[in-house]
Amino acid sequence: MVARARLLVRATGLAATVACAAAGALTLFAPSASATGRPAVISTAPSGVGARAAAIENASTGELLWSRGLNTQRPMGSITKVMTALVVLRAGDLNRTITIPSSVVSYVREYDASNADLQPGDRLTARQLLEGLMLPSGCDAAYVLAGAYGPGRTAFVAKMNAVAKQLGMTRTHFANFDGLPWPTEHSTYSTASDLLRLGRAAMKYAVFRSIVAQRSYRIAAGDGHHAYVWRNLDPLLGTYRGATGIKTGYTLAAGHCLLFAVTRDGRSLIGVTLDSPGPGTTVNGTDATRVLNWAFGLPAAEDPA
Repeated sequence: MVARARLLVRATGLAATVACAAAGALTLFAPSASATGRPAVISTAPSGVGARAAAIENASTGELLWSRGLNTQRPMGSITKVMTALVVLRAGDLNRTITIPSSVVSYVREYDASNADLQPGDRLTARQLLEGLMLPSGCDAAYVLAGAYGPGRTAFVAKMNAVAKQLGMTRTHFANFDGLPWPTEHSTYSTASDLLRLGRAAMKYAVFRSIVAQRSYRIAAGDGHHAYVWRNLDPLLGTYRGATGIKTGYTLAAGHCLLFAVTRDGRSLIGVTLDSPGPGTTVNGTDATRVLNWAFGLPAAEDPA
């Protein structure tokens, strides 16, 4: 059964829509007539999108433009780290110094986890650890931040779920602080709709926006820490005009996942793709690019009176 697509576009006047049952999509017609006297086709739902679940909306108004499997619960891998960052940002005190524990090495080794190569004994600020969390998707940074801000990792995960409830993420559950597949592949899960809520909440913080928009971040060796160079895994940064973040995610069960934001020509969009096809573990931006190209092809919504 073809997944249903949802489309919502505000326009001046009346817009006629034709439901295409076979395609599970909506075709949008302009309210003004073409030279032939018939409404001119503006766009259909995005084509060629392979993600099991996806959605895109106007970041300024929250208006949903299109979705697939909007409320279907799915694992989302390291997109989980957006909530990790949000809990830390809400707590504040980003200048506090945190010592990297030796246990972080065995944690990364046990799960063969993506990491920021944090060195035990180094002392870094919470702000620096957020860089290591978001850019190279450091599960070691998540481990350290959760321990410091719980305090304790169990308490921190409880805070993650409490914030999710406050945000209205009713179909989301966090079993851990980094999105790794423990205790099972499906223990941490969310929906496209809930992840858009999470993305909007995180992007309200200027420090978060500045972190996720960076293509790389460097820390020179100094008193109490080694040198670090972290590169952003986001496939849209530097390749899709106007891309400003947000976060990749991958596990075997989650597939390729991407929470993304783009501002171009005065329009801001936020979207997510979950379980997109693609080889290997490096998340690609193919589905996100197709969704964004379609959305930017829509007529700009009129400002409210």
